[in-house]
Amino acid sequence: MTQLDNDIKTTYTIEVYKNDKRYIVGHRLTYKMDYDNRTREEATLLAKELISKGVGDSFAVCLTYVTKKNLLSGIEFQERYDTPHFCSPSSETYWSM
Repeated sequence: MTQLDNDIKTTYTIEVYKNDKRYIVGHRLTYKMDYDNRTREEATLLAKELISKGVGDSFAVCLTYVTKKNLLSGIEFQERYDTPHFCSPSSETYWSM
């Protein structure tokens, strides 16, 4: 990631997790929120505030929208980062259903 990427204000999603050994991955999602017009540093500071308030134990800051390419037409499009693979026009399973 370059310095330019950090300065661009865009939409980020903050996911906050609590440690929970009842789950295979060892944690569970407790909070998820989209933040518009933020830099990555601003989103990270918001997540750290949530951790300090006891909402969770760890966090992830993700770009909300990613660019992918349509499998059939080859046209690039934007979709959410958490779109299941089989629901994305960039996958073969989407077009085979």
